[in-house]
Amino acid sequence: MAPGYRHKGVCRAGLLALDEGGLQDIEISAMCDKDDPSDPDLTRKEKRVKIQELAEDPEHETKNGNSKSYGLWKQDFSYDIEFLSKFLSKDRDHYNSLWSPGNSIGQREMREWLSKLWIRKPEMRGLVWKGACKTLNADKWFNCLTEICMFHNLPPPTDDEKLPVGTGSNPVYLLADCAVKIFVEGGLEASMYSIGSELEFYDVLHEANSSLKNHVPEIWASGILYLENGTHKIIPWDGKGVPNLIGMSNIIPENCKEDDLPFGVWGKKQYECRQAGMSANEQAKSAGCSEIWPFIVTKRCKGKIFAELRDTLSWEDALSLASFLGEQLHYLHLLPYPRFNKSTLSVAEPKMRLPFANGSWEELSYRSDIPAEWEIFIRTLSRKKKNVTSRLKDWGDPIPETLIQKVHEYIPDDLTKLLDSYEDENGVSKVGKPCSWIHSDVMDDNIHIEPNFVTSCFSGKNGDACLVDSSSNGYKDGGDVTSWHPSHILDFSNLSIGDRIYDLIPVYLDVFRGDSSLLKQFLESYKLPLLTSKHEPIKGSEKFERLSYHAMCYCILHEENVLGAVFSMWKELRMAESWEEVELTVWGELNNYKGIS
Repeated sequence: MAPGYRHKGVCRAGLLALDEGGLQDIEISAMCDKDDPSDPDLTRKEKRVKIQELAEDPEHETKNGNSKSYGLWKQDFSYDIEFLSKFLSKDRDHYNSLWSPGNSIGQREMREWLSKLWIRKPEMRGLVWKGACKTLNADKWFNCLTEICMFHNLPPPTDDEKLPVGTGSNPVYLLADCAVKIFVEGGLEASMYSIGSELEFYDVLHEANSSLKNHVPEIWASGILYLENGTHKIIPWDGKGVPNLIGMSNIIPENCKEDDLPFGVWGKKQYECRQAGMSANEQAKSAGCSEIWPFIVTKRCKGKIFAELRDTLSWEDALSLASFLGEQLHYLHLLPYPRFNKSTLSVAEPKMRLPFANGSWEELSYRSDIPAEWEIFIRTLSRKKKNVTSRLKDWGDPIPETLIQKVHEYIPDDLTKLLDSYEDENGVSKVGKPCSWIHSDVMDDNIHIEPNFVTSCFSGKNGDACLVDSSSNGYKDGGDVTSWHPSHILDFSNLSIGDRIYDLIPVYLDVFRGDSSLLKQFLESYKLPLLTSKHEPIKGSEKFERLSYHAMCYCILHEENVLGAVFSMWKELRMAESWEEVELTVWGELNNYKGIS
């Protein structure tokens, strides 16, 4: 069934309320919406006003008393794409902009649905392409893809490859031998930090000669595509230095322009700190529109993403996946991270007013004895804590209101306590947590798995008989698939540096779906400490010794609605009376983990 099929009656009723003048008013209203492109309710409010005005207008009726819109409906274009496009703002990037929460389908679901129609219903491609162009700007991104392929001497995309794939926030295209990702999420500044930190990570990965490099897609090319006088142009960029094109856009502080890697992970951390605590609408406003798009081309991984097969895998395959993820995050968290230049840290906000459990407010001066790499981490958490109550209320159901009211009682007033900070026998401040690279997005659509065949086609002269063709997503039908093995972790554009526990959140909640047996298997392969200090605990601080407490605090402060997933999987916790009850139910297995110091 097409998404929204239950709403056909509503569509017809809405059409009856409009006439040609009303349509023109709405089209003008949509164009004016660019003054506040982040408010998904604005156009709906304006439409209600327009409809009310029309209902009171005596010119709104024909001589026989019928609405003029009745004649429009009888013209049989109530579902015509060109007609529906009148309700879209031409100045809004519909690939990634906020959609009305009242929509029956979101952007990601729409992209996935159109992709499936494109492959499974080739006879409908003309109509699907029109719809994709209106809702996803598919023609715009396909033109960008074509330019990238021409510039790098890649084969032009086939008809099957015209639509972006997956449910991610950036257009990604799978070609015969490579994948092309165009960075658009969050606007130009966010996109530059995403690709810049990813390119920096690849440099570190290869310099360290880590085993992780065997399970990360190889980069073939990277650059920046932009429009100049209506013509696409491309400049190669490897993440080093500031291209003149970007330098003129004023998105990077002056004190960072001389850095070798100005858009590396530490610059990204400071950008995230500035964004933390903003509402989705505020972030959308700051993103703005752009005609500059970074891109990256990687070697295509063969096989399928885990999300497509998770319900068909055997328990043995699931355990193998858990072990694989434990091993790869072990290697990731051991990678050396770049030195932090504290002189680039913005001093615009050395203090912040933070809410305390008793309802009062207090100035928090950032402690000078916190290691530099942790200072930006704590600043970001503090900003998130500042409006955590309103953010949880905005997310709403299934997060219990009773727990939202108790959130400030649960989260520590001093967030540096989550670092297990203490003074040694010489009075020197120490942090009992290791700082590491964090992937942040190890989810079911960022894990690639390959099949194990029962076949003889891999031996002898016919060794290529089971190699790839694009229509089968990696393999020809060379034999029966007996099992699957994980091969790659994808998408390092959300990289960060911080507490290792952060990476456990998407793995446990999304990949393992809260299965503690898989988490235990993961930890047996992970073998790294999550806490390293051996000092005596201070009275009243016992909860900080529980890894489950750390994980729960990070879930609450997370920029994504992690708690929505928690209370959806553990429905009985919607009746919980305390955050401690939720913590121990969800993350209790972590407290059995000792690791290796």
